[in-house]
Amino acid sequence: MTTRMPDTNGRTTTDGTVQSPLTLVMPIRSPEDSAALHATIDKLQSLPREQNPIIRALDQIATVHFARFVFLDETRLAVITTYDGDFAAYVNEFVDHIGDVFNALLEHMADAPPLPVQAHRQEFLDYVRGHDLGCVPPFYSAYPDLTVLDILAARTG
Repeated sequence: MTTRMPDTNGRTTTDGTVQSPLTLVMPIRSPEDSAALHATIDKLQSLPREQNPIIRALDQIATVHFARFVFLDETRLAVITTYDGDFAAYVNEFVDHIGDVFNALLEHMADAPPLPVQAHRQEFLDYVRGHDLGCVPPFYSAYPDLTVLDILAARTG
């Protein structure tokens, strides 16, 4: 069943997909902070899948289709995802599951919200909403009416 979901800025998508895009672009405070972020992300990426807190959280949350970090240059870090459901619920799941990872990343950002994110949920939500570049329509999905859980069920069913 195709439903209309709010996009990351609270608008209703017009393409009828159950997925929503997020392109969170965060300005890095300094070259030293950029180096520290590279080291933090490299360390996380070097962990085995079962020990990586981001991978574990994504598996547990089960609403994220795709996720990746991208250094756009040495002054901006992007978190790019496609997810199911409500934006606020999505962000709060990350606070609940990997808030400390976001704390470690945000301490290097030029205009970070108050930390820890666990104690400042609304400020973090506002920060993510304000730094989401959005999506130039149309948002394409090869399976616009399938959630992550639908896909997993079909794969194992």
